[in-house]
Amino acid sequence: MTEYGRGSGSQPWHPEDPLYGDQGYTGQQYAPQHQPQQQSQPPYGQQQPYPGQAGQQQYGWDPSQNAGGPGPYGAADQGAGYPGQTSGTYAAGGPSEYYEYDTGTTGYPQQQAPYVGEQTTGQHEQVRPAPAPAHPAEEKISLFDDLDPADAPPAAPADDDEPAPREEGGRRDRRGKGKGREKKNKRRSGTACLVVATLLVGVVGGGGYLAYDYWQTHYGAAPDYDGQGSGEVQVEIPKNSSLTKMGEVLQKAGVVKSVGAFTEAAGKNPKGKSIQAGTYTLRKEMSGTAAVEMMTNTANFLTIAEGRRAVQIYAAIDEKLGLAAGTTKDVAEKQAKELGLPEWANSDPKIRDPLEGFLYPSQYSAGKGTKPEAILKQMVARAKENYAKQDLEGKAKELGLKTPLQLITVASLVNAEGMTHDDFRKMSRVIYNRLKPTNTQTNGKLEFDSTANYAKNQSKLDLNPQELRKYDHPYNTYFYKGLPPGPIGNPGAEALRAAMDPEPGDWYFFVSINEKTTFTKNLQEHQKLVDEFNKSRKTS
Repeated sequence: MTEYGRGSGSQPWHPEDPLYGDQGYTGQQYAPQHQPQQQSQPPYGQQQPYPGQAGQQQYGWDPSQNAGGPGPYGAADQGAGYPGQTSGTYAAGGPSEYYEYDTGTTGYPQQQAPYVGEQTTGQHEQVRPAPAPAHPAEEKISLFDDLDPADAPPAAPADDDEPAPREEGGRRDRRGKGKGREKKNKRRSGTACLVVATLLVGVVGGGGYLAYDYWQTHYGAAPDYDGQGSGEVQVEIPKNSSLTKMGEVLQKAGVVKSVGAFTEAAGKNPKGKSIQAGTYTLRKEMSGTAAVEMMTNTANFLTIAEGRRAVQIYAAIDEKLGLAAGTTKDVAEKQAKELGLPEWANSDPKIRDPLEGFLYPSQYSAGKGTKPEAILKQMVARAKENYAKQDLEGKAKELGLKTPLQLITVASLVNAEGMTHDDFRKMSRVIYNRLKPTNTQTNGKLEFDSTANYAKNQSKLDLNPQELRKYDHPYNTYFYKGLPPGPIGNPGAEALRAAMDPEPGDWYFFVSINEKTTFTKNLQEHQKLVDEFNKSRKTS
């Protein structure tokens, strides 16, 4: 008969099957070279090794190995499938070859029939594959037993004294005797115990570390240094910084050991929350408490307001450090080139003070023993840092200015003439409108009182324009057209932004009355405001 759907693996026959014991397949087999001793059929449920496993012979036919027979093509047919496989209808060579025909001449007794419900339709039989029975429970192997599946032991013999069986073909059992096997299992059991112990130690150790880390994070004291520290380091605290942000800056600079050490100390210090933005001269590796105390001690700081002139700042430093008047000014004149000014500073030989415009308004450390040059260096460094963040050169060209220094000069004029930050952008526009060559309102002159006051080193409100137009001084914008040689003060960040981004408009004049600045477009409107201003002063 022609076979369909036959697999090469063993298919145990269940006793309850109605065809149990049927002779089934009786196809012709090639004569083996050596006929092994016939073994009895194992009981149902005992697992048999698949064809092709280590130690199996590749010839002959053994009903204990394959209830249906391996077929006439040996190993090629054996590799076609496993027990229960019903998809293949041909041998391994392909669908067009290796059909088997029933000659009816050869058979083996007690061979189990591999098909169920055979229906004879002439010489060939139409076959229905039998349903694969549930696999019997396999022997469980320890997780740490690294035996190869091919080395799995066979079913134990009924008699414990019976010698280990030999495989077909006379080869010895490669598993060896039971004693050696027992030693191997013991050795593997010891390895497994070691692995388990190592894993337990890792789990317990890891859990302990996590618990310690959680405790330290939530309840433990933050890492901290002891004492007042040593050396000296300058730290820049940005505006609107939280205590956490301040702690991050200090930790990065090496002042405190951790952010928590600083924030905890600041929380315990009543003055800790009032720490201001600015430049601080602190020490390396200070305790959080020492850093907070140093940063909240007003005796250690000097605050410079925006728009102050250099001579005013020099006097403030002398007073803070208890020095004779003029000491800091003398240091500035002698050491100006050593204080870190940018290359584009001092571009005009008529500049009165090369540090003007570079003493950045902020808070600085000025404790006992601090030298004037140290404070000046802090100020110049702060100005240089902030200016470097801006595209001063590009903006200067865009606005019709020649150098970045002229942009700082415009910012100093805005800071000097504007009453509030709200005035700054319109004041900036007034300056640029007056600098235009087409300006017929003031004929290209700025005519700012602030420049005349700077030239005379004074601060007065009642200045006579007629007299100022006769006063020859490079900084007097009533006498000279255009900008003064350099800044007339040290502008803050808001004034610089206004100088870089003036508000659109055609204003040429302005008057400030009662803290309010009014901008006008022509001289007639301006004069009305001036008369109103003079009248208010007489009645006040």
